[in-house]
Amino acid sequence: MNWPDYRLIDCGGQEKLERFGSYILRRPEPQAIWAKQAEPKIWDTYDALFTRHGQDKPGGWAFKKKPVEPWWISYNELKIKLQCTSFGHVGIFPEQKENWELLHKSLAKLDKPKLLNLFAYTGVASLVARKANADVYHVDAVSSMIAWAKSNMDASKLNDIRWVTEDAFKFVSREVNRNKEYEVIILDPPAYGRGPKGEKWQLEDQLDDFIKKCAVLLQKKGKLI
Repeated sequence: MNWPDYRLIDCGGQEKLERFGSYILRRPEPQAIWAKQAEPKIWDTYDALFTRHGQDKPGGWAFKKKPVEPWWISYNELKIKLQCTSFGHVGIFPEQKENWELLHKSLAKLDKPKLLNLFAYTGVASLVARKANADVYHVDAVSSMIAWAKSNMDASKLNDIRWVTEDAFKFVSREVNRNKEYEVIILDPPAYGRGPKGEKWQLEDQLDDFIKKCAVLLQKKGKLI
């Protein structure tokens, strides 16, 4: 991965060790079920360690060198704010880089397409799309994530992303009823979540219906979902 501000140092044993700018973070990664490749002394070079304590207790951070928060990294001239959250995230999922590259390549062939980004989190995909001159609608149920995404937009010297703080399923259902259409739709739903008014999202129960609604929203000449 050619990305100066980020490096996956090692992963395995259901953990990952990553460098984000000046800081090295060690965090759980349940899908990394293989053995670690790096020496134990490499794994001990972390600045911040996140551990999970079980279903009834939240996880927590332990610091050898506490990051000065927030700190910022760059991706293709975009500025992304990072901080250690209480649930172990930092504001970016680097493994989405291939999707951002596909998105940028696809949008480059289109003339200011209307794009819907659902479960949009801190908005890196929204920034990639806006930089490619898409008309971006950014939807997330959590107001603090919308604020975080706005700060990323401002730092990246972009503008005119349309912010929607709403439950994604409810928003999509209403857009279908309004006969709205989008040329590109992005969705990265969590396994479980709550909307701003307590709406419940359960991936295995709602994904099929959600995809059908998105298919209705995609223009007949739509290019990507």
